[in-house]
Amino acid sequence: MKDLSLFPSTLLFVPPAAAPKDDAFDHDAALQACARGNREALRSIYEHEARYLLGVALRIVRDRAAAEDVLHDAFVSIWERASSFDAGRGAGRGWIYSIVRHAALNRVRDSARETVLDEPATTHLDAQAALATWQESGDELARQAALGRLGQCLDGLEPARRACLLHAYVDGCTHSEIAERVQAPLGTVKAWIQRGLRALRECMQ
Repeated sequence: MKDLSLFPSTLLFVPPAAAPKDDAFDHDAALQACARGNREALRSIYEHEARYLLGVALRIVRDRAAAEDVLHDAFVSIWERASSFDAGRGAGRGWIYSIVRHAALNRVRDSARETVLDEPATTHLDAQAALATWQESGDELARQAALGRLGQCLDGLEPARRACLLHAYVDGCTHSEIAERVQAPLGTVKAWIQRGLRALRECMQ
């Protein structure tokens, strides 16, 4: 059993049935409050985002119990690392989601060490990590510093293909969900993802 003593007693890591309807929620201010030790700010982030963050984790780890563990670990990280958030480098909501994505990817990689992965599975994991880094880097220079040649290859992808890859490997969306988001036929989305990955491999050679 994980130690929840760090958090308010009523902050349980089981997402609420529905998130509050508040499009004006200030994620930056909430993170800054967390950095000052305000646990109610953490609760507020949880109440607004946990349902969606669990979905992100679940689509990556593909297991409900594992996704809930990821969500818990991510909120611990958010609390402990809130002081490192810099609003000048990106939006608070994106920073929160990046914490969850990386926690989920780390969970998958830890599990992968216990099994022998084939090439497609390895490519899938590498693409997830690379695309997450690309999305979180604020500008081209930052991307190049973080990813080198791969960053250049990602920048060179057609926007539609790159968007589909980001939705698939970073947001954890299914092909059907991506098709709905980008308003394109399912077959087209699948083709864009396949061609995008192929273009990345060719660019890296």
